[in-house]
Amino acid sequence: MLRIEDVKLAVVGLGYVGLPLAVEFGKKREVLGFDINVQRIAELQAGQDHTLEVSSEELAEAAHLRFSSDGESLAQANVYIVTVPTPIDEFKQPDLTPLVRASETLGRVLKRGDIVIYESTVYPGATEEVCVPVLERLSGLKYNQDFFAGYSPERINPGDKLHRVATIKKVTSGSTPEIADLVDALYASIITAGTHKAPSIRVAEAAKVIENTQRDVNIALINELALIFNRLGIDTQAVLEAAGTKWNFLPFRPGLVGGHCIGVDPYYLTHKAQAIGYHPEVILAGRRLNDSMGGYVASQLVKAMVKRTIQVQGARVLIMGLTFKENCPDLRNTRVVDIVAELAEYDVSVDVYDPWVDAEEAKREYGLTPVSAPEAGSYDGIVLAVSHQQFIDMGTQAIRALGKPEHVLYDLKYVLGTDESDLRL
Repeated sequence: MLRIEDVKLAVVGLGYVGLPLAVEFGKKREVLGFDINVQRIAELQAGQDHTLEVSSEELAEAAHLRFSSDGESLAQANVYIVTVPTPIDEFKQPDLTPLVRASETLGRVLKRGDIVIYESTVYPGATEEVCVPVLERLSGLKYNQDFFAGYSPERINPGDKLHRVATIKKVTSGSTPEIADLVDALYASIITAGTHKAPSIRVAEAAKVIENTQRDVNIALINELALIFNRLGIDTQAVLEAAGTKWNFLPFRPGLVGGHCIGVDPYYLTHKAQAIGYHPEVILAGRRLNDSMGGYVASQLVKAMVKRTIQVQGARVLIMGLTFKENCPDLRNTRVVDIVAELAEYDVSVDVYDPWVDAEEAKREYGLTPVSAPEAGSYDGIVLAVSHQQFIDMGTQAIRALGKPEHVLYDLKYVLGTDESDLRL
């Protein structure tokens, strides 16, 4: 069996998850960072990371890390860590295409004794039911005889400079007890927070998918409470602050639920549940409620404009923030676009402003072209949708100055004081 000192590592997929992982390993051992995006490889070879997860200095520190987009170069490795995206499609069903294609690429270079470790979020069973058969078919090798597998779910939090790869405890697993030990030891060599060795790949897969499902359901509860309190004329934030004085009250806040994890992972679990004949009630109810919040925000804004006799049709609205969370350029599954789409139904002209966003990516992914700088005194409505530090630093007066003399300011993120906005979620 492969020994840890003989590991030749390759990380497949160099996005928000794969690059930080490759950099950490690259500080201690030879690592090949692989991505099919030639432009991405050129960027990293030049010492730049457009996701801003890794600084140029950190890239330089990973002295043993090299990059390639040539699939044949993967043959030099004997342990592969797969960190490709696992999104959902337009019908909210798991889209395993990137995972299958990565497995096909590895199947073509897989050798006797090799280990493939998956980090991508999947439903319980996907690694051995979907990925392993692809590896077997393309390589001609037999699972758990000629090659092995592992699963160690990613726990990257984009934009978080405190909780990094090495400082977040890592769940590990392997397809045999011996492989589980090796996989655990490999990660333990870079994870200062320690590891937790799960008893099986399926347990590790399930642990990952419920982490974000739990958060999603909790946020759905708070969103529903916000809907109720808004009808009662009670400030939701004030209620949460009061309730939060109890030691075991969980500090969730209402808002849009997007991103590559919380807004996606529950659909992987519900897909698998339905496949085995169980209809998940609570999880899907939470998803429906959270997915409806963009439309609710737009309707609340329109109602407030009508009450102020602001002409809605043809009105101009500025949405501040497009990313799915603050202080990062990540646009994946952002639900801010739901507000834009709903306002368009009212014939409202929407400008989106986000200093973190790559304009070309916004255009490619959502057909939106963010404004480089909003024009002062131009807007009938302003929606503070993402709490970027730049918006916090602007303060109420500067944000208000972007609106016309009569306008509505909607603060979704509680960036401003209680009495400084016209609407709060």
